[in-house]
Amino acid sequence: MLKNLRNMARSTLKLNMMVICQTVLLLAVTLGVMLYFSRQVLKEEAIHDAEDTLAGTVQQIDNVLQSIEQTTENIYQDLAGHLDEPERMETYCRQVVECNPYVVGCAIVFQPYFYKDCELFMAYIHREGDNLVSSDNFGPKPYTEQIWYTKPMAAQRAGWTDPFDDENIKGGSLTTFCLPIFASTKNNERSRCVGVLAVDLSTSLLSHIVLSAQSSPNSYSVLLGGNGRYMIHPDTKKMSQKTVFSVIEEEAEPTVKEAGEAMMAGETGYKAFEMDGKDWYVFYKPFAHHHFSDIPIEPMKWSVGEVCPKSDFFGTYNKLLYIVVGIGILGLLVFLLLCHVFIKRQLQPLRQLRLAAQRIADGNYSEPMPRTDRNDEIGELQERFRKMQQSVVAYINKEEQLKASLQNQGQILQKTSGQAIENDKVKTAFLHYISNQMIVPGDLIDKSVTKICNNYPDISLEEIEQEMNTIKKQSSTILNLLGHIIQTIQIESGKEERHE
Repeated sequence: MLKNLRNMARSTLKLNMMVICQTVLLLAVTLGVMLYFSRQVLKEEAIHDAEDTLAGTVQQIDNVLQSIEQTTENIYQDLAGHLDEPERMETYCRQVVECNPYVVGCAIVFQPYFYKDCELFMAYIHREGDNLVSSDNFGPKPYTEQIWYTKPMAAQRAGWTDPFDDENIKGGSLTTFCLPIFASTKNNERSRCVGVLAVDLSTSLLSHIVLSAQSSPNSYSVLLGGNGRYMIHPDTKKMSQKTVFSVIEEEAEPTVKEAGEAMMAGETGYKAFEMDGKDWYVFYKPFAHHHFSDIPIEPMKWSVGEVCPKSDFFGTYNKLLYIVVGIGILGLLVFLLLCHVFIKRQLQPLRQLRLAAQRIADGNYSEPMPRTDRNDEIGELQERFRKMQQSVVAYINKEEQLKASLQNQGQILQKTSGQAIENDKVKTAFLHYISNQMIVPGDLIDKSVTKICNNYPDISLEEIEQEMNTIKKQSSTILNLLGHIIQTIQIESGKEERHE
């Protein structure tokens, strides 16, 4: 019985532990699925934010470029009708600089000997602090050897140059909008390109736009020119010394190379890469410039990118993960504690049954089993065990009474048996005594009878009479002894009848 109760308690405990383990497993799977989809949602949201940041950056830069292009083209409409008035060229340059705060300099140049008395003609107005300064040269080389002149003259199309350095500009880096100047024929048709109207934009303005664009606390944005040079980068050394190609060559990680090549290929998207032992994401898209005038313009090959550490992407997720894991562990501990209390309470009747069975096994049958108000199987088992204990106690009490009665009867029988043995001994002694007393009279009777029988013819009547008297006397003695025996037997028989 006790062994069965112990096995039942163990089975119940195993069942409850199985329920707990399954509940914990279900909770872990649920949390895992929830965290997985939360991570995906956060990642998609971070990607969307980065893409919006890039789109906003491109739009701001495009607005600046469009305002410069519009100002330049407006001046050009008037300039084209006064090409034969070189003294007005500086006025046009000044108007461009004054009309647009983004412009840091404006130059109007013509091909050699466009004006017969001047081999190289250049009107140049640029900002120096709050002042506008006039100059007739730009850089150490003749303008005919500089890219902002040679490129539009060759292409005969307007376009933006990649950044180049200018010692007169704070920060030293410019990008220029180059608009070819065409001489008109008598029929007011374009003929040949005779010069260039160049308007300078400082990359410091673009830097402010690009570097202020952040979709996460530790991200930064970059702007690449068509030649792969860093137009905008937080690290100024890379802006002046490196291109994305040199960075690709320096970086051993293939993921960095893939990201750089994708940006230079004009792709849109994002890539994960590793740099300096950290995981990063780079989001990139080509610079989509919208030109609204009829003047043809060279397509721009700039590319805007935002570099974000992976920790920024999943910083909120990691915090959420820590919180959820912490809450999960705390909840699990509370759950286990509640399960322990619940299981302990559920197993309490079984423990009582086990203790009661142990007491019964130890011989303590009289201690009552407490009642229970439970209506389940354990309560029913406890109630039946209590009734069984009562039945066992009643049976044991009855057996104890029977045992006491048997012991009393045994004692009586033992006493009676002792008396019977003593009586038997007395009887035996009495019979031996009577037997011994009967021997002498029997011998005398035998001798008298033998003497009479053997000597009948020779003996006298007196001797016969004497022998007969002896026989009678001894016979009377034997009869008296037999009477004593019969009387004793009758007395003993009467005692046995009374005892029965």
